[in-house]
Amino acid sequence: MTRNGIIALVAGVAVAIAAGIWISDLVISKVETRQAQDNGAARVGGPFTLVNEQGETVTEADFRGRYMLIYFGFTFCPDVCPTELQVISSAIEALGPRGADIAPVFITIDPERDTPEVMARYVALFHPRLTGLTGTPEQIAATAKAWHVFYRKAEDESSSADYTMDHSSIVFLMGPEGEYLKLFAPGTSPDKMAEDIAAVM
Repeated sequence: MTRNGIIALVAGVAVAIAAGIWISDLVISKVETRQAQDNGAARVGGPFTLVNEQGETVTEADFRGRYMLIYFGFTFCPDVCPTELQVISSAIEALGPRGADIAPVFITIDPERDTPEVMARYVALFHPRLTGLTGTPEQIAATAKAWHVFYRKAEDESSSADYTMDHSSIVFLMGPEGEYLKLFAPGTSPDKMAEDIAAVM
């Protein structure tokens, strides 16, 4: 690759990361505004029906009794998604025995490519209890809407893949009854995430 090509690639990655952070800030602002409007009870989350990495139908009821750390992303994501999933995994480990009460969940926003088989290979790279969820485009859209998650398909001229996905990058903490508790913005450290989770457990 030429020097100009390398510069263009680095600039492209920087723009993508900046766009992801900007989108996340918009979503965080929207969630916080909705929380204020609802007198402290944010309307985040809700019923869903998706498919796990084993090809089994999963609903929100399957996670009752456990806290959930939910992240929306896609397996072809080059940097942000794997970084956030690693933060989630490290935070759970930092909680020690209490980490067993946390169900980490990765929901794809790219169901076209993220089949159960692809998700199975991907989630195994991060945490042994990480559940990967996919579904039809309609199911994913409905679930993302319930969590106020932004995503859209975008061209990716710098990659051999046909497209990439622009999306907000937020980790959601949900309570044992499926209630929204907290969100974690991009850049939250594993120790800070673990500390904040421990404070509400």
